[in-house]
Amino acid sequence: MTKKIAPYGTWTSPITADAILKTPPKVEEVIVDPVTSTIYHIEARPSEKGRNVLVETEKSRDVVGREWDVRTRVHEYGGAPAIAHNGIIYFSSVNDNRVYQVQDGKEPEAVTPDNSNHRFARLAVHPIHTHLLVSILEDHTKPAPLDVVTTLCVINTKTKTISPLVSGADFYSSPCFTPDGTHIAWHQWFHPDMPWEGAEIYTAKVAADENGMSLSEVKYVAGKKKETSVAYPFWVSNDLLLFINDVSGYQNPWKYSVSSGKASPALYTPVQEDFSQQSWQLRHEAGAALDKEGSRVLFLATRDGRTVVYVLTLQSGALEEIACPYISGLVVRHVARDTVVFIGEKTTEPQSIVLCSLKDYSMPHFTILRPPSVGPSFPASYISVAQPMTLRVSPDDRPIHVLYYPPTHPEYIAPEGEKPPCVVNAHGGPTGMATQSLDWLVQFFTSRGWAWLDVNYGGSSGYGREYVERLKGNWGVVDVEDCVAATQQLAKPPLSLIDSQRTAIRGGSAGGLTVLNSLCYHPTAFAAGTSLYGVADLKSLAEDTHKYESHYLFRLIGGTVEQVPQVYQERSPVNNAEKIKTPLLVLQGSNDAVVPPNQAENIVNTIKRGGGRVEYVVYEGEGHGWRRADTIKAALEKELSFYEGMFGLTGKKS
Repeated sequence: MTKKIAPYGTWTSPITADAILKTPPKVEEVIVDPVTSTIYHIEARPSEKGRNVLVETEKSRDVVGREWDVRTRVHEYGGAPAIAHNGIIYFSSVNDNRVYQVQDGKEPEAVTPDNSNHRFARLAVHPIHTHLLVSILEDHTKPAPLDVVTTLCVINTKTKTISPLVSGADFYSSPCFTPDGTHIAWHQWFHPDMPWEGAEIYTAKVAADENGMSLSEVKYVAGKKKETSVAYPFWVSNDLLLFINDVSGYQNPWKYSVSSGKASPALYTPVQEDFSQQSWQLRHEAGAALDKEGSRVLFLATRDGRTVVYVLTLQSGALEEIACPYISGLVVRHVARDTVVFIGEKTTEPQSIVLCSLKDYSMPHFTILRPPSVGPSFPASYISVAQPMTLRVSPDDRPIHVLYYPPTHPEYIAPEGEKPPCVVNAHGGPTGMATQSLDWLVQFFTSRGWAWLDVNYGGSSGYGREYVERLKGNWGVVDVEDCVAATQQLAKPPLSLIDSQRTAIRGGSAGGLTVLNSLCYHPTAFAAGTSLYGVADLKSLAEDTHKYESHYLFRLIGGTVEQVPQVYQERSPVNNAEKIKTPLLVLQGSNDAVVPPNQAENIVNTIKRGGGRVEYVVYEGEGHGWRRADTIKAALEKELSFYEGMFGLTGKKS
């Protein structure tokens, strides 16, 4: 078929906002019952007001009714709201913050007291006394961030009471029991660290009976405040604990023996790849055992924004890479011997829940349990595939990692010599990472003749600790410089991939700060910008954020507001917004607790007073990100129409 010749940005695409909303709901987590091996998953349904639904995967059966939202707000970002054990599912309901149990299609029954100030997540069932659960407890009785108390508690599901278990640190995560229930491990950290900056892992001996649980012989395993990050402990036997440690500069597997009391690297040779996700959400796991003996373990690592699958033989420390057709793997869980389940994505297909059998490592077998075929199907010829690049920037030859998506459509080509307009995306976090996973937002633009550039600027995760620490004291500088430099390199020879006069920078949350500062300090670098629930006032953010991030900013900026007031002044876009003359779109949720709406309003009013062009849209009932279908559709269409108007593409559909 002869392709039509039409300008970039004017191509007609079947990947519409309505079509995207009909794609399968996003899978948030996979849960495996360790006794029955039944697999469940949690999916977010924008069509049902954004609620999270617990589903029995192989039967495609909702476990609870439409009135339930299986979600938690621990650390505000949530994750790990549910667990299953011997046919009983325990879950946190975001509607009242209580933990419930449900089985055999019965109505859920509350197992924690009625106290909406208590938030629970990351539940662990004692393997012998199964009526006892250990959970993170985040107590908001005193709601000021510095007064919120986080502990590990015991939930007695028979008496429906909670009791303290571990306290003293500022944060806890990942409680887990040995198979025989005699020991427990957990992850903890203190202000001012984020968990990827400095954290610790401990173990303790467990005494449990019908009435409750207590700990003794608490042992330090690994990690160091402000220096070494450890995370994601999990037991592979009654003696051996595995976890992730970045002491080498990369997040690599380590092991700890209860009997010897020693921790050591699990790999024979360190690997310059990160074997874990940053702990923004509580759902992540580092790996899963492949046998009951704990001799072989499957791990997921990151390379160039994609997932790499490894099998580690613990006795030798040998690491074997496994061929995997999935570009992204998340939340890996043990199911049976040589079998795991995970959330997988291909470059041309959305999420699937995938069962992976590894009886023969040279020929792994993948079975799709929850297929991606629900909803509209777009041929692979419409899908733009990421091209990872490492750009080098003068004068220090620093690396910038990016993912470039070219315009892609089976029926169109652009006129000879034309370069495409480009959307430059700054991810959130800022300690986050753009991956090669299929993202319909990206395809929405690329199938219309736009290029898309994901910039994993200095400070992004997935490239080792040194790369993350480039942002230390430099947020609002390094991220901005890297986004500008990456865009310029793609526009000029030898790459010459995009039109330098038609670039739009966009970003959400922390990425919004990058957008705004780019427009403040590099007024000619971009022709338009979009800030989605973006940070505009660092001083206000420091004074009006939640506990989890209440000290994060100090490390990123280089001190508190009192210590470095001038830095806060210079890097807060609201104080410099009169410099913004580039057209800007600001999208904001009315109920955002992470970046409150007053920050968006301040930046908008300042730009208007300075004579700049700005459009402002508030989505009622939305928080930090969009959950509702009508919001997702409206925001996506608004962003596209804004760029089309700025670049003279309105009404020029081909």
